[in-house]
Amino acid sequence: MKPSTNRMLNRIKSVYMFISKNGTVTTQELVEEFGITPRTIQRDLNVLAYNELVQSPSRGKWTITQKKVKISS
Repeated sequence: MKPSTNRMLNRIKSVYMFISKNGTVTTQELVEEFGITPRTIQRDLNVLAYNELVQSPSRGKWTITQKKVKISS
């Protein structure tokens, strides 16, 4: 796997874990927490939403779904 792909997957996993730990979070909170652009965080959230791991109950807010997920190191 390319280093950039591995970095992206690690970041997406970290975003998921952050949302899981904090409940409902805003896109802006994620931007500030991870120090990345709003566009990058939106792409990461789109990957998570596509896989039904997060949902947006209202514009700009995110929470995890009830889908079971096994997180590996």
